[in-house]
Amino acid sequence: MGRIFEKRKHKMFARYDRMAKMFTKFGKEIAMAVKQSGPDPDTNGRLRAAIQNAKGVNMPKDRIDAAIKRASSKDNKEDFEEVVYEGYGPHAVAIVIETATNNPTRTVANVRAYLNRAGGALGKTGSLDFIFSRKGVFTLDIKGYDVETLELELIDSGLEEIEVEGEEAIITTAFEDFSRMQKALEERSINVTNAELQRIPTSFAEVSGDAIQEIHDLVEKIEQDDDVQAVFINMKETD
Repeated sequence: MGRIFEKRKHKMFARYDRMAKMFTKFGKEIAMAVKQSGPDPDTNGRLRAAIQNAKGVNMPKDRIDAAIKRASSKDNKEDFEEVVYEGYGPHAVAIVIETATNNPTRTVANVRAYLNRAGGALGKTGSLDFIFSRKGVFTLDIKGYDVETLELELIDSGLEEIEVEGEEAIITTAFEDFSRMQKALEERSINVTNAELQRIPTSFAEVSGDAIQEIHDLVEKIEQDDDVQAVFINMKETD
């Protein structure tokens, strides 16, 4: 009975840790969006997306409002800087790490340590541009919509690809078409459950066996860092 309780307690704390991490992530994204373009989501597309995504992970409304208010305050001196780190993990897997930090010296030291301990290395900014392509990725609730009609309507707004699974669709746009697509979806009152910029690999490092878990463990370790917003890799798992 004691072991079962311990397992349940461990899972419960792990769930709370993940939730806290997501709240921190979107709290920073909200703050950066407000600093960049103001506190009004009607005129700030980045803030609208951040609020939308925060709601998607069940971040309470009062915490969202508090994050906006705090970032808008003249007394708030905290400022997060967006810094992207690029490098390689073990088995030649390329890794891009997006961070939001108020102390880049601390952040780069942590990132370098994660990679070095795993047998990887930090690279120069822009060194992986040939491996990853930045894309806008939207997840939609398409219940009640005709997919073919929707696809035709969104092509002029930058739609590159659409994948449908049940009542959900994932659409991809070029980086520069993110705001245009966001506006098009809003005009059609389509329920967007998630909207973000991602780095999609254009070439892959094939990894198999125990090496796959090595990469997953490294990514999980990096993601646990409070300064890290997102991690992208080009691993392709093979048998």
